[in-house]
Amino acid sequence: MSPAVNAPSGDAPPGAALAGDARSRLLAAAVEAFAAKGFHGTTTRDIAAAAGMSPAALYVHHRSKEELLHAISSEGHRRTLALCEEAVRSEGSHAARLDRLVAAFARHHAVNHTSARVVNYELAALSEAHRAEIEEQRRRIEHVVRDLLVAGVEAGEFQTPDPVMTAAALLSLGVDVARWYRTGAGWTPEQLAEHYVVLARRMAGVVDDRPA
Repeated sequence: MSPAVNAPSGDAPPGAALAGDARSRLLAAAVEAFAAKGFHGTTTRDIAAAAGMSPAALYVHHRSKEELLHAISSEGHRRTLALCEEAVRSEGSHAARLDRLVAAFARHHAVNHTSARVVNYELAALSEAHRAEIEEQRRRIEHVVRDLLVAGVEAGEFQTPDPVMTAAALLSLGVDVARWYRTGAGWTPEQLAEHYVVLARRMAGVVDDRPA
């Protein structure tokens, strides 16, 4: 499995902090184009036009379309890892930290569903070196969730028979939000986050099922 994310419509474009306005516009335009047409169906001309720039201007900031995808993917995974680490560093029981992690993860993939689709479903288009880098980020995210589940079982707070498999299932569940979620088409990100916490507690076998 593997997870991660992002930033979409309505959010700061991924990488907005990486450089000036022109580069941010290119990243935002690439997210929308890749999400709509896929990496291979998108041309550099499509991206430049959506950003209000000439195709030549794109190469001032990025050497290739693949480099744009790498920037988007790297920033998306960095943000996802940061929110996971913040949740498990917080105070409280293992169950309370699981609640915060799952809520943040699901909400993140709902709010950022456009770029999350690009980040999670266009990995095959990355170069070998860039994909290896992203896969390492994904492993770090997986380890954060897995270690929390294992620690919860060891502490007697969780009763899942296979915490590693449960961690993979929880991540898959959260990542898949980006595939089907659409803003304004049903549940809010907060409603989704609350429901996913309920599902996660059952999957982890939280011993005391009162709100943590």
